[in-house]
Amino acid sequence: MSAHLSEMSTISANGAAPLLEVNDLHMHFPIRRGFLRRVVGHVRAVSGISFSILPGETLGLVGESGCGKTTAGRCILRAYEPTSGRILYRQPDGKQVDLAPLSAQELKPYRQQIRMIFQDPYSSLNPRMTVLELISEPMRINKTVAPSEMQDRVALLLRKVGLRPEYMRRYPHAFSGGERQRLGIARALALDPHLVVADEAVSALDVSVRAQILNLLQDLQEEMHLTYLFVSHDLSVIEYLCDRVAVMYVGKIVELATTDALFSQPKHPYTEALISAVPKPNPLLRKRKQRIVLEGEVADPANAPSGCYFHPRCRYAEARCTAETPELRNVGGGHYVACHFAEKLTLRGAESVALDV
Repeated sequence: MSAHLSEMSTISANGAAPLLEVNDLHMHFPIRRGFLRRVVGHVRAVSGISFSILPGETLGLVGESGCGKTTAGRCILRAYEPTSGRILYRQPDGKQVDLAPLSAQELKPYRQQIRMIFQDPYSSLNPRMTVLELISEPMRINKTVAPSEMQDRVALLLRKVGLRPEYMRRYPHAFSGGERQRLGIARALALDPHLVVADEAVSALDVSVRAQILNLLQDLQEEMHLTYLFVSHDLSVIEYLCDRVAVMYVGKIVELATTDALFSQPKHPYTEALISAVPKPNPLLRKRKQRIVLEGEVADPANAPSGCYFHPRCRYAEARCTAETPELRNVGGGHYVACHFAEKLTLRGAESVALDV
């Protein structure tokens, strides 16, 4: 397994050292029952995923609800303590540190460099705090800015995200959803991070506001040399924003490729079905291609099927799929797929599902 991971990092790095390498990450949540709350099983939310992110890159992590993508993002931030695996973060001096086994105290300097943008712009902001208090709180806790300079720093951050500095005395209820998400972005950038995990950062917003936030994230990435892990279920957002895409199904990565390669020539049947489900604004495209409707339900991560987790819903499944778990392997050009028949299948891609922004 380790040889496979090092090969993946070398190919994906393309001469540049990855900022983050996730190696064989597992996150299992115990299932407790009975009066004594005994552990009777585990929900395997994340089951051995591996990927790397290059400096300045945006990697999309996509899949259906419950596939484990948000859990993976929170493990990287160490909001959860992973069951096993390595989370290798490269510091500005070039040295790597494994975040997985670190204590809360040891994690404190790295939490300044890895920040999160939350999904819900309403519940993620404390309604009892002003904008000034909300955005300055990380700087005050980490003592990165002198108290006398705090207001100027908040004003600068507000301008960066397209809000007026005069708003810093207001409370969150005075802002719209899009403006609240801008506040969340400003708070995430308060400590000048290197890596930002965006967890469904635009899914709660209207389409017009969504496009504005995506463009803002791109501008900030260029200006501040940010690296993004963008978690989303929306493939149109992923195609517009991301350089590479990792597709998750029931806690595993089933396909990993550049955005262009994944959308034009998907290699995994699950990816093909996801792409076909994206709404098409062009009526001609709607008539030309029928949506692939997957039968059955998403596998239970507490009681996953044998072999390939996707085989009960896959229209290409054969006997081998029920017995043998496919490895995530390179099928050429840095395109990784976990499917026994990836080279034989000719799957349907997409002309374009990108947002019109």
